[in-house]
Amino acid sequence: MPTTLRELLVAERESEACSLSGDISDKEDSTTTSPLFSSEEEQSPENLKKNTAPAAFLLDLKLSENLDKEELTKSSEFITLDPATIVDNSFEESEPSYSSVKEVLKTAEESPFSSDLKCKKLSKISSDLKIELVTLTDLIKEPSATLEKVIAKSVEKCEAEGETTVSQESAVITSREVVGGRTTEKDEATVSVQINECVSDNAKSTALTLKQCPSVGVKLDVMDLNIFQRLNGGGLLLSPESCTMVDEAWERLSKSYVYFKGKPVGTLAAMDTSADALNYNQVFVRDFVPSGLACLMKEPPEPEIVRNFLLKTLHLQGLEKRVDNFTLGEGVLPASFKVLYDSDQEKETLLVDFGASAIGRVAPVDSGFWWIILLRSYIKRTRDYALLDRPEVQKGMKLILKLCLSDGFDTFPTLLCADGCSMIDRRMGIYGYPIEIQALFYFALRCAKQMLKPERDGKEFIERIEKRIAALSYHIQTYYWLDFTQLNNIYRYKTEEYSHTAVNKFNVIPESIPDWVFDFMPLRGGYLIGNVSPARMDFRWFLVGNCIAILSSLVTPAQATAIMDLVEERWEDLIGEMPLKITYPALEGHEWRAVTGFDPKNTRWSYHNGGSWPVLLWLLSAACIKVGRPQIAKRAIELAEQRLSKDGWPEYYDGKTGRYVGKQARKYQTWSIAGYLVAKMMVENPSNLLLISLEEDKKIAKSRIVRSNSSSF
Repeated sequence: MPTTLRELLVAERESEACSLSGDISDKEDSTTTSPLFSSEEEQSPENLKKNTAPAAFLLDLKLSENLDKEELTKSSEFITLDPATIVDNSFEESEPSYSSVKEVLKTAEESPFSSDLKCKKLSKISSDLKIELVTLTDLIKEPSATLEKVIAKSVEKCEAEGETTVSQESAVITSREVVGGRTTEKDEATVSVQINECVSDNAKSTALTLKQCPSVGVKLDVMDLNIFQRLNGGGLLLSPESCTMVDEAWERLSKSYVYFKGKPVGTLAAMDTSADALNYNQVFVRDFVPSGLACLMKEPPEPEIVRNFLLKTLHLQGLEKRVDNFTLGEGVLPASFKVLYDSDQEKETLLVDFGASAIGRVAPVDSGFWWIILLRSYIKRTRDYALLDRPEVQKGMKLILKLCLSDGFDTFPTLLCADGCSMIDRRMGIYGYPIEIQALFYFALRCAKQMLKPERDGKEFIERIEKRIAALSYHIQTYYWLDFTQLNNIYRYKTEEYSHTAVNKFNVIPESIPDWVFDFMPLRGGYLIGNVSPARMDFRWFLVGNCIAILSSLVTPAQATAIMDLVEERWEDLIGEMPLKITYPALEGHEWRAVTGFDPKNTRWSYHNGGSWPVLLWLLSAACIKVGRPQIAKRAIELAEQRLSKDGWPEYYDGKTGRYVGKQARKYQTWSIAGYLVAKMMVENPSNLLLISLEEDKKIAKSRIVRSNSSSF
């Protein structure tokens, strides 16, 4: 049975019949009874023709006239994206574009499908349709009413007047005016709602046309729309089978809020009452990022908690930071904090951890970077420039950058880091220059460049940032990139080369290449390896670093495409049964003992050592959408939906394919919940990508060394 609008139109052209399927939902649900009809009699071909032909006719008006046969026969459940270039004009948005029913009807006269559908002529249809407007006043009068309720009233009115064809209603609605029957505060993506109602008991067909987002490259003319999707209270487009899980996720996320003096300042790491709290009852800076993004992407947004979190952590940055008798740098942000309540004095205080209580006593290098990235997302969503202009906010960014941009003995633009300084907060052999930290460093530098004011020493910081990001992008694109051709080059490296003409600049010994790399590397695809330093290359795959490199445009468009090619080619290894592998492959045997120090938590295919982390869904989804491959994200989300809620939203999964709930994984892990919500919202509304993505920096010089284009195989 045809499942997309394109296939419906092709079926009409081939059969020269006018029977259109009323169900364009996923193939898995194609056998279920369509909610559009109230009885089997109404699902007959005659009624299908009568009820759905006008709606399909209007929907096809956005189709391109030069669709080729290959595209017509291709089924897709996703918004089709070109390899996109994210447009970011310093927080400026494009002007909203609107469409009216009259324009649609006028365009229909030139539609190549108008004669093939064998329906009434356009002039007859337009004369039969009674044009009315679903006004905002109707919705504001009843804040709790949904669009369907307002439409139902119109249906009853038409039936009372004896109309045989219900009126065509059109409304142009911005998210500032109405979302899910409620008024909101901020202007965001415009939604043009075109509604065609057919006379049948409980028969309602709603087609939503999203405004094209020029920075994402959405092709709305080939957009598949599920007419049975509905708007829930959070403004999400939901199919009936997934609404329960999404609603549960929002409820659990709201219950994780932490309040300080009556204001929300963050979310708990986990809410598992079956295990000891330890530090899971604290607010972690890195853990809050997906929660904050979920609150910003929600419709209507909830920016208050993000604003309070940014200011509270900024205040904590100014505290004296000590580990034993050593004082940390002034710009270090905490790893986590906890609200303590003194019942005797009836006073709330904050317990802050800068690494003194962490396993291994390591300060989090990534906290400052995530703070800057989240600050940009908040400003971009709310336009709260008053917060950005505050002296303490500008000073906080400069203190973080001062730690990273200080002169030293380094001969590389990368940032030297210890083990345990990032999401992998235990000994896992990532000391040196791990790709996750380098990508976050680059991302934070570019975000800070957009937000820093040039007054006083701001101009000096901006100049230092520009020099560093140019050197860093060249270094990562040149020395961290690995594809089939480059692997073959390294395999043939000569050693002990001297002078600036050396090809093997880091003196990597070819015999140090692990055997698994040769089997893992496909002809089509590539990735950024985990670490590069003198005489050492860590060939492991790290998902966070690769996805952040795509979002920040640290990699070239060709390299970003190759990374997505690798994910598809090695789906069973990197995605498996439960997304997603934080690193691949796992350390085993003697290597595990030497690298992890017999770590009982990081055993093979568990936790950081090859474990699967659902929170990473949001990073993968964002990267996929930017590259123009949302089908990869959708497939991973569908895998997670099969078990994630049933298993109690665990922190991570174990096993080579992620089949088992982690042996020490906490249940109801907040960032597992938030990561799923952010991934879902970005796939269903790609314009959300703008909150967490940057376009290429045109000022950065291109690499002089050209690597092979893996995607050309």
